Amino acid sequence: MPDLPFRPDLGRSWRLFQAFRVEQTDPAHFYGTLARDSVDQIRTYADLDGQWVLDVGGGPGYFADAFRGAGATYTPLDADLGELSGLGDPESGTVLGSGMQLPFADDSFGVTYSSNVLEHVSEPWTMADEMVRVTRAGGLVFLSYTLWYGPWGGHETSPWHFLGGHRAARRYEKKHGHPPKNVFGTSLFPVTAAAGLRWSRRQSAAEIVAVMPRYLPRWSWWVLRVPVVRELVTWNLAIVLRKT
Repeated sequence: MPDLPFRPDLGRSWRLFQAFRVEQTDPAHFYGTLARDSVDQIRTYADLDGQWVLDVGGGPGYFADAFRGAGATYTPLDADLGELSGLGDPESGTVLGSGMQLPFADDSFGVTYSSNVLEHVSEPWTMADEMVRVTRAGGLVFLSYTLWYGPWGGHETSPWHFLGGHRAARRYEKKHGHPPKNVFGTSLFPVTAAAGLRWSRRQSAAEIVAVMPRYLPRWSWWVLRVPVVRELVTWNLAIVLRKT
């Protein structure tokens, strides 16, 4: 295994938070920072060199360079051609398809990855099951998503989503003169930490490697043991599985 620079300390959390603040104004910086961090994190569980990686909801390819730089063959999938073309022509090898019905055979990939996509699909745990299905035996599944009751659960409509998703969307449209990109009930859904924990324990095709608040320092990971509190402060839940 190569040197592993991933350290979930307070300094890392602060760097991610600073990048997150410019997600809308400088997406290349935000997603580039998150991509490098993701690769570092995954390499603590699997050597990416020589692996075939599927990125479910990969969008325009912000993560491509980071995964390929680690030696992986990278395949992004997205259901939205507009998203895939956000940086120009889609990445080489890009697949247009649904995360809830992945167009791949069983046991295809060494690593199946998805970042901040699960909250945008109507059947999130169908997508999670599909990610496990297409991962080969011994391969890694890394799935992370934004929690609805966290500070960014409503995405651009936050924090008004705490008063209801539809109300937050109406407020956003009234203020900005157009609907939000992430429309509650259509392209944004209220997914919780409790649901992710239940799914990870219920599925039987993979063993649980780790479940953690993705962006928080390691000393704060105890919050996942506390119902209600975990929904409010976890922000983003990461579930790491190894296919059996």
